[in-house]
Amino acid sequence: MWATYERLPLIDDRAERLVRGVLHSKAKDLGIFIHESGMVEDHLHLVVSIPPTRSIAAVVGQLKGSSSHAVNHLFNRAGARFQWQDGYAVLSFGERALPAVLAYVRRQKEHHARGTTNDLFERLAAPDRDTRAGRRRGMTSPGSHNVAR
Repeated sequence: MWATYERLPLIDDRAERLVRGVLHSKAKDLGIFIHESGMVEDHLHLVVSIPPTRSIAAVVGQLKGSSSHAVNHLFNRAGARFQWQDGYAVLSFGERALPAVLAYVRRQKEHHARGTTNDLFERLAAPDRDTRAGRRRGMTSPGSHNVAR
């Protein structure tokens, strides 16, 4: 899971279609499998299988980079550059939990509209500020994610 920059509502229907297509194309290039994706206006969830030879951080970085580049390159967004927020949240779960996780992610819009979100799946800490150094630190990650196929 990761969010748009400052949780701005940047994911409209057109951006969602493009982001989904780019993510699936990039995933194929990287040798990872996207089981499901779910998006709302300010964040997305992906259920992926990542081979143990791949770094989760590197995969997420490439997915985020390719999708934001595509949206900015193909759409002229009047004054609103498409950008992902720093960091991401990762949740690891077993194969037996996969059907429930897929169902939740598939119904993202419905869960957000009805207020039936699951805190475990929606938890993405806000960026911290290191006031001494004046630098912005990344977001927290609750765990790691690998699902066996």
